[in-house]
Amino acid sequence: MAPRYKTQILQVIDTEYSADAVEWCPVAAWQNILACGTYQLKKPEGKHSGENDGIDEPHTRLGRLYIYHFTPDQMFMPLKELQRIETAAILDIKWCHVPIFECPTLGFANAKGAVELCRLSGSEESCRLDAMCSVELGPDCLALSLDWSTGLGQSCHPLKLICSDSKGQLSLLSVDEGAPTMDILSQWKGHEYEAWIAAFDYWNTEIVYSGGDDCMLRGWDFRAGTDSPVFTSKRHTMGVCSIQSNPHMENILATGSYDEHVLLWDTRQMKCPLGDTHVEGGVWRLKWHPTHAHLLLAACMHNGFHILDCKSSMAKVADECPILSSYVLHNSLAYGADWSKISLADFPASNPETASLDYCISESHAIAGSDRKLEVQVQNLKISYESPTGSFDLIVEDEDGVYVPEADFGANKIASMEDASQCDPAGCMTSQKEQNILATCSFYDHVLHVWKWESSTTESSTANIS
Repeated sequence: MAPRYKTQILQVIDTEYSADAVEWCPVAAWQNILACGTYQLKKPEGKHSGENDGIDEPHTRLGRLYIYHFTPDQMFMPLKELQRIETAAILDIKWCHVPIFECPTLGFANAKGAVELCRLSGSEESCRLDAMCSVELGPDCLALSLDWSTGLGQSCHPLKLICSDSKGQLSLLSVDEGAPTMDILSQWKGHEYEAWIAAFDYWNTEIVYSGGDDCMLRGWDFRAGTDSPVFTSKRHTMGVCSIQSNPHMENILATGSYDEHVLLWDTRQMKCPLGDTHVEGGVWRLKWHPTHAHLLLAACMHNGFHILDCKSSMAKVADECPILSSYVLHNSLAYGADWSKISLADFPASNPETASLDYCISESHAIAGSDRKLEVQVQNLKISYESPTGSFDLIVEDEDGVYVPEADFGANKIASMEDASQCDPAGCMTSQKEQNILATCSFYDHVLHVWKWESSTTESSTANIS
């Protein structure tokens, strides 16, 4: 039987500044830690409209870095803020996949053109980030993205970072774990305009990929030098702003663009992609699932967040990756997105607040249609949700966490549930469930969402009877 998919809100947080980057810590024993980066333009003070004497003062780019702890068995508000750090505006954040000196380490790219590293210390429920080291990429530029060379979860020496900036430059950095310090090993012009994204090939860290506002996707091999790329693809028709190497399957690369397409590639043959999926929104970030090689999370700016099944495209039997689920409850540009590695074996089957919210959303949508707005109250934060698509992906649960088909609202729903509870055990259906926790954030409404995505496959229990 085909699996069912269900999304459920767990918590909504107002980040105050515009939220554009979010990452769960991947390091074992620290996977309940979530980081969120923000970006806010502040207008010049002391000047009123029409009184600037013809001189335009620059805006200040402010940022704030949040650290949260997630408690899986906490039914109400499982996310707790541990720390906030005032800084320059943040454009990207990435945890190192392995500890540095036994400590999780977070890198972030900021609007002052610098890459900074911070070390997490203390206990998991009362930890804090402390500044470690930083390096400036150059004058008058914004650091736009970064990626670690540790994507396979293995230590490598030297530890490296690849970064991109607003002048189209790419910078290869080396991290000296003993000092600790960062040094620029190599820096070169990669793109004509903004280099929105740069990422390692996790299976061969001598190779990196980059994407820019010049619509180019490029590959670079350090063994051949950086005077020219080893390939340039013009398949994307607008700026390339997201790239990630698949950490589970060698030679698989995902890219996304303002052209609203997610492309899947075999890196051994970059002339034509394996798959091309139109997601109807500029693809700002792509994240592969932490354990399943075929699941890809896409942040699609004007069209929310989508989970793609890339299995058929990777097997070269389908051109398009089906969208398994969509999360459209953000009310602004979908920017930051990440999967958690947290195990949900002991997570509560039902959250009364969110279960009733799921019911309210589905029922309201079924009655009012997609052009209506729904207002809900979550953690004292009032948000107006509007679906840009024809239907929500949320599946209704009753108060016991039992799946309720949308067509069964009312008395028929109750009757069908009672009938199901009376079935012969030998002929009953058993459900195999897998639950995932995700974090996503949106820009102008400065909101962070934590939500659960559940996939379940129903099988007959008679298969287990001898």
